[in-house]
Amino acid sequence: MVYILPISVNVFCKGGCLMDSYLFKGLEAAPDTLIVEGRHKPGSLTVASGVWISDAGSALLENGRHLLVPHEQFVWLCIESGTAVLQWNNVTLNLSEADTCIIPAGAATASLTVETQAVCLWMAFEGPLASIVVRKMGALLHVPLKQKALPSQSYLAKQIVQVVVRHSNTGNATYQLQHLLYGMLASQWGQPVAMDAMLSHEIAKVVDTLRADQYRNNYSLADMAAISRVPMETFRKRFVSEVGMPPLSYVLHCKMERAKELLRDQNYSVRDAGAEVGMRDPYHFSKQFKNIVGISPSVFVKQAADPNRPKKPRKRKRKDAAAEENAAT
Repeated sequence: MVYILPISVNVFCKGGCLMDSYLFKGLEAAPDTLIVEGRHKPGSLTVASGVWISDAGSALLENGRHLLVPHEQFVWLCIESGTAVLQWNNVTLNLSEADTCIIPAGAATASLTVETQAVCLWMAFEGPLASIVVRKMGALLHVPLKQKALPSQSYLAKQIVQVVVRHSNTGNATYQLQHLLYGMLASQWGQPVAMDAMLSHEIAKVVDTLRADQYRNNYSLADMAAISRVPMETFRKRFVSEVGMPPLSYVLHCKMERAKELLRDQNYSVRDAGAEVGMRDPYHFSKQFKNIVGISPSVFVKQAADPNRPKKPRKRKRKDAAAEENAAT
C-alpha cells in the first residue's frame, strides 16, 4: 500500500500500480512507502531572476534499487535519515544522514539503492542561471559530488518541500520559495542564516567577520567569543542553537568550501589552496578536506575538471616561480 497526498495531477494509487513520480522511475506501490512531491509554477518576476525551484519532494524508501528519472534540470538530493548508494553512470556515492549531492542535468543511468530504509529530500533547479547556482552550492556540473549539508540547509530544504507540496501547481508561494533558495545559497557561503528567523547581532557579527576574512585566519573559540563580546560557554551554546552546529565545525566547513572554490574556479594548487584557508601543512589540509568533502583535494581537482574545457596550469606563488627561475640559471 502507498499513502498518497494530492500533488498536482500526480495521484499515487493503492494496490500495486506504478507511481508517476518526478524523481523515481516505475516505483511500485509497497507497504510503508511514502512519497510526496509538488510542482512550482514560477511568477514572472521569479522567471526574470534566472533560476527557480521547479519541483520538490520527499520519500521514505524501503530496501531495494530505485531507478531515477533523467531530467534537463539539476536535482539537489539529500539523505535525511538512513543510508543509500547513488549510482550515476560509472560514479558511485555512499550517502548517509545529511549527505547531499546534485545530480547533473541530462540523460544518464542513475539509481538509488537502499539497504534497509532511508528518507530523502530533493528539489530541482530550473532556469538559465541554474548552472551558476549549482556551482555556488559547491557542486560540479558534469558529475555528482558528495557534500555535507549544514543544519540550516537541511532545515530550509524541509521548508522548501513543504511549501512546494502545499502550493503545488501554483505560483502562490513563488516569492517565499525564492527567499528559501537564496537562504540555502547564503548558508553555503557563510552568510548569516539562522535555524529560525534571523541570527542575533552577536552571532551574526562573528559569522560576518569570518566571511570578510575569507577564512584565512584560524579563529579559536575564545577569539570568536571575544568578537561577539559574549562569555565563551554562552557564545558556544548560542552559536549551536542559532546556526545548528558548533563554531569550530562551522569554521572548518566554510574553510573547505572556500578551498573547493579556489581549486575548482581559480586554479590553485592543493598546497596554495590550503595555505589560503590557514592550513599551511598540506597533509593536515588534505586530511581535513577529505573528512569534510569525502574525497582528497587531488581527486576533487580531477573530478572538477570539465572534459570540454582546455586545461590551464595550476597557480603557483611568485616565490615558487622565482625559485624555479633561479634554479634554471
